Amino acid sequence: MTLEGKQLIGAQAVAAEGALIHAVNPSTNERLDPGYAAGSKAEVERACDLAWTAFDQYRETGLEERASFLEAIADEIEAIGEPLIERAMAESGLPQARIQGERGRTCGQLRLFAGVVRAGEWLDVRIDPALPERQPMPRVDLRQRHVALGPVAVFGASNFPLAFSVAGGDTASALAAGCPVVVKAHSAHPGTSELVGRAIQRAVEKCELPEGVFSLLYGSGREVGQGLVTDSRIKAVGFTGSRSGGTALVQAAQSRPEPIPVYAEMSSINPVFLLPAALQSRAAELGEAFVASLNLGAGQFCTNPGLVIAEKGEGLNNFLAAAGEAVQGAASHTMLTPGIHDAYNKGVDALVSNDKAREIARGPAGDGDNQCQAGLFAASAADFLSDESLQAEVFGATSLVIECADQDEVKRVAEHLEGQLTATLQMDDADAEAARALLPVLERRAGRVMANGWPTGVEVCHAMVHGGPYPATSDSRTTSVGSAAIYRFLRPVCYQNLPEALLPEALKDSNPAGVSRLVDGKREA
Repeated sequence: MTLEGKQLIGAQAVAAEGALIHAVNPSTNERLDPGYAAGSKAEVERACDLAWTAFDQYRETGLEERASFLEAIADEIEAIGEPLIERAMAESGLPQARIQGERGRTCGQLRLFAGVVRAGEWLDVRIDPALPERQPMPRVDLRQRHVALGPVAVFGASNFPLAFSVAGGDTASALAAGCPVVVKAHSAHPGTSELVGRAIQRAVEKCELPEGVFSLLYGSGREVGQGLVTDSRIKAVGFTGSRSGGTALVQAAQSRPEPIPVYAEMSSINPVFLLPAALQSRAAELGEAFVASLNLGAGQFCTNPGLVIAEKGEGLNNFLAAAGEAVQGAASHTMLTPGIHDAYNKGVDALVSNDKAREIARGPAGDGDNQCQAGLFAASAADFLSDESLQAEVFGATSLVIECADQDEVKRVAEHLEGQLTATLQMDDADAEAARALLPVLERRAGRVMANGWPTGVEVCHAMVHGGPYPATSDSRTTSVGSAAIYRFLRPVCYQNLPEALLPEALKDSNPAGVSRLVDGKREA
């Protein structure tokens, strides 16, 4: 499939006139063709106009029609075959198995949301029939459902060229909710984005939907991104990226005449708590498993374990010895972009130059371009509590171990943490009381609390929460992964005394949509 380097606006491929954006193969620093001319206000205007024009028709598509559309997108992505895998590998430096797995995850979550749409539970239908004879006051007929917010702007992520990008979780959940989507492609993988964008275009056409249901824009500066967020026809934003980028979008969205929600996943260091009995019984095993998680994918996961917290003592010493040895033997990996590699090195250099942090071990530097050299550092709890810079995220395979005097100090460190995507308890049965004391703190600090696992790896399912208090996300009430992600792009509407002929199908007495409903306080299948 030939890449054209054009904006995909509705059903058209449009040549823009801005500065060219070229992907770079991070393994070789080779510039990849074609160049993608950055869009401008004109392209943003056209995409948003088409999305708004499509909105009222698309949001009222039948459940089966919309579910089939999501499945058609998955089918079209799979039909691209090896060219998609090869281009994503070239633009990210990621290995074939990782990209193949990510494609499977992307198509899997599209099909998951197809099932969610068909079930219709997300409509949250509630009906309180009229009670004209009720005393002392009659009750009017009241019926509620959830409706789509409106067109959604989605920003592709750097670290997942498929699963958090053009057809990723934000796009899938917004389309499932009935919202047209305008995606801003990440400049690190424009070719991958075009391939997936054209797959969505084909699905829109095959399902005979309005062309404005989907558009894909390119832009490396502020014009396209800020233009989307501030356009009055955009009603919500999905973003995965840096804290600075996400915060800027939140501020722009809140400064509009009509503020809109920004669902931004940003910064997390994902603390791991090594509890005493677990350390005593399996310190070496924990050290090796920790480094395997830390160095996975060069540490470029938002759930990478960037902080370890434990009591000082023989168990922690054994953990540090095993983890340090594992770091020294950890293979270096290519990072996603030269810019990410530079930022990683600056983060590591900040730890090296901080006299409150001591180096435990460094991994091999690697021979190729943009290689991630793993690192492990340690600091006392007192220094961590007094130096905010030690809590800064280092995006890559480097972690900091916090040495505490006792479990009371462990809890003080936990209370000091910013919001997190995950918090992990490594524990044995004898650690139950220590874990119970920490659990209320971790529930306040993180979106996902786990025991005896590692935070890397986010299952796409119904129960998953991929979110958390700021700065992990901009809205701790939501998740960006799992079926509950659909609720970010919905709002409730109540219909009072509307004639049957005007009611949406899910609210009619005969329930032609066949969805579950709460009628007069009782659940009906």
